[in-house]
Amino acid sequence: MNLNDPISSIKGVGRLRAKIFNDLEIFSIEDMLYYFPRRHLDRTVVTPIGDLKKGERYTIVADVQTLRERPTRNGKMFQIIVSDGTGILTLNWFNGVRYIKNLFKIKEKLAINGKVEWYKGFSITHPECEKLQSDEDPISSGKIIPIYPLNQEMKSAGIDQRRLRSIMKNILGNISSISERMPRNTLNKNGLINLEKALSDIHFSKNLEDLDSAVRRLKFDEHFFLQLLLALRKKSLESKTSKRLIDVGPYFRTISEDLEFELTKAQKNVIQDVHLDMKKGLPMNRLIQGDVGSGKTIVAILISVIAAGNNVQIAVMAPTEILASQHYRSFKKHLDKVKIPCAILIGKMKKSERIKIIDGLSTGKISIVVGTHALIQDDISFKNLGLIIIDEQHRFGVKQRSALLNKGSHPHALAMTATPIPRTLAITYNGDMDISVIDELPLNRIPIVTKIVEPSRMNRVYKFIRDEVSLGRQCMVVYPLIEESEKIDLSAAKSAYEDLSKIHFPNLKVGLLHGKMKAEEKNMIIKNFEGNTINILVSTTVIEVGVDIPNATVMLIEHSERFGLTQLHQLRGRVGRGAKKSYCILVRRNFSESSRNRLSIMETTNDGFTIADEDLKIRGPGEFFGTRQSGFFKFKIANMVTDGKLIRRARKEAFSIVKNDPNLSSLENFKIKNHFISNYKQYLEDVNLS
Repeated sequence: MNLNDPISSIKGVGRLRAKIFNDLEIFSIEDMLYYFPRRHLDRTVVTPIGDLKKGERYTIVADVQTLRERPTRNGKMFQIIVSDGTGILTLNWFNGVRYIKNLFKIKEKLAINGKVEWYKGFSITHPECEKLQSDEDPISSGKIIPIYPLNQEMKSAGIDQRRLRSIMKNILGNISSISERMPRNTLNKNGLINLEKALSDIHFSKNLEDLDSAVRRLKFDEHFFLQLLLALRKKSLESKTSKRLIDVGPYFRTISEDLEFELTKAQKNVIQDVHLDMKKGLPMNRLIQGDVGSGKTIVAILISVIAAGNNVQIAVMAPTEILASQHYRSFKKHLDKVKIPCAILIGKMKKSERIKIIDGLSTGKISIVVGTHALIQDDISFKNLGLIIIDEQHRFGVKQRSALLNKGSHPHALAMTATPIPRTLAITYNGDMDISVIDELPLNRIPIVTKIVEPSRMNRVYKFIRDEVSLGRQCMVVYPLIEESEKIDLSAAKSAYEDLSKIHFPNLKVGLLHGKMKAEEKNMIIKNFEGNTINILVSTTVIEVGVDIPNATVMLIEHSERFGLTQLHQLRGRVGRGAKKSYCILVRRNFSESSRNRLSIMETTNDGFTIADEDLKIRGPGEFFGTRQSGFFKFKIANMVTDGKLIRRARKEAFSIVKNDPNLSSLENFKIKNHFISNYKQYLEDVNLS
């Protein structure tokens, strides 16, 4: 049996099961070996029922005494009572009752794992259960038992835990060999076991120490190859040359001296970092992190005018038309003072306007253009593109970023994000970039007051909004959906707009903004809101970025428990831009204790980095960044939140290897190179491996 053999070659898999595995991107024997357990049961310590304590997780071996189905307020539950001679334990299932009740029989011996609760006796809700046929069963009664992810299709095809363990046992017993790809020196230096043992022990380890070593090695590999990609990208960039943008120029001085406020120390430091990069003659690749309201836009404007003063063109790309329009207005306000030609390019424009802008960019008449992904279309060319700025860069894929870079001859690249990223995660996702942080807010910025409210208090909330509007101020109301959903019981923005405008605020002007509107409609609504002809703006999360109204003092977020903390922080940042005290009201309609605990973080801090840390702990990096991060690896076992030390080791090793062997051409790195090219080819656009 070889690693490249198809999954169908395994005894007992067959065509139907092979297709189910294929749907999980498991095609070969090697893919199957990398289908890791989601957790392990430790049967090295089996606790008698008589020794159980509330609140602890245990493994128990006991016999089934009774089976019963019981009615509940919301349907049915299934119960099993088990005993091991020292006491009895109740097992409860509230979900999947129809499936669960057919799995067990009286007198069966079970290995049970779960957190013990107490209610009229010891119980476990939704435990992990394994049938034990006999104590001698080599696959299912070992000391450390793998528990694999199972979907409904697998269960329907008879692929259960026992079957998966049998398949893995068959593979590991018959595989010819698993070749090591890491140099011996790398393994020794980082205290790593060899790959063959790691893949064997992740599935069937003799003890927890062996399992921990296997997990560590396999995590290291995933982090290493991502860091290798970033190191190679950085090396490739360093081999190119860019125009030196040396002069600060008169534009910068004129605009900076004319500002109505003093730049913060952090803003000044970031501008200095960027200008030092642009002087070097190597393409800049820098990320600016700045909390909501920290003043990234004015930093981008001042950096742009430095570049314009060196006779190059600048392209600023934003993820939405709303944000692009907002940026354009901000840029134009300052650029008009020094007569720098500036234009906006978005998808929905009059053909005549678009042609004029395209011509201005190709001839060099337009120095700075702000736009959406419309900037990367084939018919867009620049005479002398020297700097690109990508705002909310995590919303763009690698290919979109590369497409804009290719519009010039190695232009400098500056990315910006208002999503504060903890350092460990930043070097994992953005390790090929230098990072600057704007870590202070403008002087005299009044902290936003945040409160969680229950639906019963909404009349008081509406009165508060009316009071704020009577003082000449404005309010935003955000809903998670635009249309009613049968699956999720949420108030939709459209129906909310009707209720608010007709019932709660009949004497006020209420506007509606959502993503399905045409660009002209959106722009008109925002223009009216900016001009205070709309008192209350009802919106979906389309306003998460791009709507900055200094006069808006109240942000009301409905169904706040449906949002991630980072997203709530972004939405909150739409108010508090002016000199008046501002408020963020989080309406909680899910009354779980977890929603209360999570949202209370918003009440206690306005620090985006603190909030980002908590959000990552709760949701993990996948949800944190969203689906647009498809340009990055999908880790199978590594964890970017908790693997900090391992990430740093993997990064150090990868960058050291690339420094000493840029093309990975040495004998000891040959297998690394082959594995990298074969398994990560979709990520190699910006990498030169000759």
